[in-house]
Amino acid sequence: MRHELGLAVKKIIEIINTNEDLPHISRSNYYDAYTRDDKDQVNHGDVIARIQEIYDEIKNRYVAPGYRRITHILHREGYQINRKTVNRLMRKMDLYGYVMKRRHPYSSYQGDIKGRIKPDLIKRKFFALRPNMKWYTDITEFNLKGKKLYLSPIIDGCGRDTVAYNISRHPNLKQVMSMLNDAFKTNQALNGLIFHTDRGWQYQHKAYQHELAIRGIEQSMSRKGCSPDDGLMEGFFGILKREMFYGQENKYDSLDELEQAIRKYINDYNTERTKDKLKELTPIEYRNKSLTA
Repeated sequence: MRHELGLAVKKIIEIINTNEDLPHISRSNYYDAYTRDDKDQVNHGDVIARIQEIYDEIKNRYVAPGYRRITHILHREGYQINRKTVNRLMRKMDLYGYVMKRRHPYSSYQGDIKGRIKPDLIKRKFFALRPNMKWYTDITEFNLKGKKLYLSPIIDGCGRDTVAYNISRHPNLKQVMSMLNDAFKTNQALNGLIFHTDRGWQYQHKAYQHELAIRGIEQSMSRKGCSPDDGLMEGFFGILKREMFYGQENKYDSLDELEQAIRKYINDYNTERTKDKLKELTPIEYRNKSLTA
């Protein structure tokens, strides 16, 4: 900057020292700071290069990742570095995670049917010690250029893994029942499982409630108009849409392309995406570890 402006060192120091908001420096201080090696580059040069690689790779696939996710990946690769250092290095590199704007979620609530409303057995205690103790489900809508697609997944409260899911052009009972059938095929001993939802009309339907009852599954529902009671599902949908949909709608030319992208994301989420709450394991790794513990 000094060379570009054609200023002498004496003039630069004079400008700095006349500014009360800046610290007073001497000529030796100036040259010491000017010639000093970047400590971060010396101490963390290899990490800085890897952070940039990870950031670019994930950003090109989905959206820019935050420092927590990058820290998890570095730990899995054997780097000994804490998240605060990663956060500081990323800010220095001008790398920031994507921040999602608040959106209005899809709701399938159409009123309460007498005798079909169940109590809230979860009470926002979403975590389960072992798989198949607590399941959660909901439906979310993707609006692609006026055309709509609906995702209905089941999330396990232990590893936060997606147990089963169904993608449909219509949020009807068939979608929810197909999702249930897929889940029951691979998970058969479910007596005592708590299955939590909001008060959507599908979950009040007698066919849905019958399938749960004959397997000894206890049905749980959020309180009316209380979305935090369904916080685990809201969180999952928020992460999914932030990372592969919002702001990226132009990537998809059709609902078929979007559907394939959702399927790929769910597979990657289950098998690749680590979490702090899961001790930096992926959902499937945590589920499998819990089953053998």
